[in-house]
Amino acid sequence: MRVRLGYVSISKALNGISASNTLTYTHYMKLDSELAMKLIDKKIISNFENLEKIIKYNIKNNIHFYRMTSNLIPLATHQKVNFEYIRKYNKFYNKIGKLINDNNLRVDTHPDQYCVLNSTKSDIVNSSISILKFHKNMLKAFKIKNPKMILHVGSSVFGKKNSMKRFINNFNTLDDEIKKMLIIENDDKIFNIIDVLDLCTKINVPMVLDYHHFMCNNSGECLKNYVEKIFNTWNNDELVPKVHFSSPKNKTKKEFRSHHDYVDSDEFIKFIEDVKFLNRDFDIMIEAKMKDDALFRLVRELKYKTNYKFIDDTTFEV
Repeated sequence: MRVRLGYVSISKALNGISASNTLTYTHYMKLDSELAMKLIDKKIISNFENLEKIIKYNIKNNIHFYRMTSNLIPLATHQKVNFEYIRKYNKFYNKIGKLINDNNLRVDTHPDQYCVLNSTKSDIVNSSISILKFHKNMLKAFKIKNPKMILHVGSSVFGKKNSMKRFINNFNTLDDEIKKMLIIENDDKIFNIIDVLDLCTKINVPMVLDYHHFMCNNSGECLKNYVEKIFNTWNNDELVPKVHFSSPKNKTKKEFRSHHDYVDSDEFIKFIEDVKFLNRDFDIMIEAKMKDDALFRLVRELKYKTNYKFIDDTTFEV
């Protein structure tokens, strides 16, 4: 069983450089249109340049799995702002996309909390579909092989059963390209692994297991009884299953849902030992606040505490 580790968005080793330099709509409205577009252009170019640095850093450090920011293009999904964000920046998409594909990196995105596909409000649903279209357009512009974007089920208004129905109904209105890109994650408050597994089976999309969310939101289920079914939702996909892993900021009820700076290596090892009976390759996205620093700290602890065989800086076999 081979496991690859990845991280989210910002590299701490690169002094926290970010490809998420943004511009608020409030600030945008205070500027005349020409100056506003110049500022957006400046931020977009800066984001692309920083993203290229991060991708090159990942390649040199054998980080094969990475989540790209959703804020690469400021205000791209705002309904009252309209500008060209693909053709104008093709040279950046082509250059970075080539780096990603030539080095076989797995890169995905996670639309933000404003993307609620099963909302009871039509304007939010329409906005959510626009957000998904933006992510699709961006991933296609990079020419990423088998691109994926992670989504939560969303709203629980009128109960889980009705909320799941709304999700399925709205999912069915999406274009086929978006449907193929979507993967669904269990959340920390409402939709648990049983809910999301049932949903993913019905709409035939892969499920992302979030271990921290499972610890926050379960009814006493034994994960070992479900993990094979969760991984099997990936059977028709070229990619291996994906897991999110983080540790609680604090064991107290108030801070248990918040992410810690680092990963509890003992809890991580317990998870690996619980799922190794599957003998199946999968990737783990580390969602700790210290990003790649947390990833490499975990690697050092694994080397000390286990006999896992490391293939490279971030890949090990069990």
